[in-house]
Amino acid sequence: MGMHDGSVRLLEIAMLTMVVLAGGCREAPTEAPPAARETSRAATTSAPHDAQQALDRLDTRIAVPLLPMMANHQKQNMRDHLVAVQEIVLAAASDDFDAVERAAGRMGYSEQMGQMCSHMGAGAPGFTEQALTFHHTADTIVTAARQLTAPA
Repeated sequence: MGMHDGSVRLLEIAMLTMVVLAGGCREAPTEAPPAARETSRAATTSAPHDAQQALDRLDTRIAVPLLPMMANHQKQNMRDHLVAVQEIVLAAASDDFDAVERAAGRMGYSEQMGQMCSHMGAGAPGFTEQALTFHHTADTIVTAARQLTAPA
């Protein structure tokens, strides 16, 4: 395995890690649990309000307790991260590793980013650690992309 092959493998692993941390890879159950089937049946035969309540019970996400202004800021950051991940995938598919490096660099770790993750995650156990891992993974993607664009 040459340096190029190792860099490609590092990039693949880092991108997969980022997708998993972002929640993009969730295994779909092959069959809904009995309680969910009952909820689903009830939702199809009752009012829209009941259907929304059924959906809410199936959503296992945990909200990060933030003030509205902070929540909006966080949502904007997450949307930019999504765009950057999409840019990374698109650029990697066309072997444009300069573009991969630029997009991943927007999500990389900095002291300011670390402080923001700690502040945003103060009320949500595990949030800060997962967020920091996400940003450090972006740094790994930058490193791999840089190795792929460097002259051999």
